[in-house]
Amino acid sequence: MSDPAPVQSSEALAQEAPTAVFRSRQALLKRLADVVSLPASRVNAFERAVTGDLLVEMLRLASPQERKRVATRLTPLAELPNSLARMLLRDEPAIAGILIEGCVALTDADLCACAADTGTEHRFLMASRRGLSEVVTESLIAFDESPVIEAVLRNPTARLSQPGIEAIVSLSRTSPDLCPHLLKRPELRPSGAYVMFWWCGDEERRTILQRFAVSREVLQEVSEDVFAMAAEENWQDPVARKALQFIERRQRNRAAIEKSPYDSLEHAVAEAAKAGLNPELAAEIAYLAGIKPLTGAKIMGDKGGEPLAILCKATGMSRLDLEHLWRSVRRPETTPDGRPDPDWARVQVTYEMLAVDRAQTVLRYWNWSLSSAMSPALMKAIRDGDEDALDQYSAPERAAMMALAENFGR
Repeated sequence: MSDPAPVQSSEALAQEAPTAVFRSRQALLKRLADVVSLPASRVNAFERAVTGDLLVEMLRLASPQERKRVATRLTPLAELPNSLARMLLRDEPAIAGILIEGCVALTDADLCACAADTGTEHRFLMASRRGLSEVVTESLIAFDESPVIEAVLRNPTARLSQPGIEAIVSLSRTSPDLCPHLLKRPELRPSGAYVMFWWCGDEERRTILQRFAVSREVLQEVSEDVFAMAAEENWQDPVARKALQFIERRQRNRAAIEKSPYDSLEHAVAEAAKAGLNPELAAEIAYLAGIKPLTGAKIMGDKGGEPLAILCKATGMSRLDLEHLWRSVRRPETTPDGRPDPDWARVQVTYEMLAVDRAQTVLRYWNWSLSSAMSPALMKAIRDGDEDALDQYSAPERAAMMALAENFGR
């Protein structure tokens, strides 16, 4: 008597027989999806979970078309078995995208796990989902994928945390296409905008100055009597002294003027226009302007030139002084064919559009973030390009690291 034929596994049967003959499979998939879709009054949580597990096992062997039909059937549900959600979210983008885009049952945990376990296409689809929370957007931002981050920034219903915004500001240095989208986000604060200014384009710089160059009038009003208190204490408290230096109306350094070989800041700038700017004279101009030499070097070495206009307006220098400062850094005022140089024209417009108080806010923030926060550890991190250590630094230290990294061979 011959031995009975071996029983074939379901996997082997699925591979050998054509999909078209499995009408029973299609019917059962639909019925199971219907059971999962029943309201809580008809099926309890345990029954739904068991049905979901069985549906998962069937879907593992189902065709893409069948999985897509099931995903479409389950998308409107307010409650979805976790095992089923996990499987479909990790399916090919055309199938996972159905749930990602429209399923309200997905939790932040589901979306973050999907972002971690899948690829760029899934994350790109997720970036356009309505109502993304800060937790999910941080998860998407962490992959440093510019197309995904741009999609998040374009999504008006997505919410961004401040750590997420800071991460995008940092990434925008090497992905400048993100700058215009980032500037449209309501979560962006002056601190991030002032740092991003250094690598933004012309239009973005104008936007930053128009939107974020804020007045310090309210700060000056509420702290007016504190200046007298600090003076009585001989300015011994470094914390209060630093804050009041940011708030006060006066920009120039009177003590530096008394020690300077030049009669005034204007005199130093005029001499620089004649002889050219050297490191010693640049440092002297910075001291007279009430900023650190490091900040002055960053301003005078900027390719766009707008920081020169901000420096002149903040310190009360005239248009003629701006012209002298422009000449001192050997920038052209006209093109070879005799027309006004576009950079010089833009710098003059920047000077005219800013009020003194607002220009001082920008200048003082730069001075605070680019110099006073420069610890030895931060300098080493900048030289080493150690942006992974950003979290251990304060906000001004992070600003300094991002803005100065390019000056140390990045």
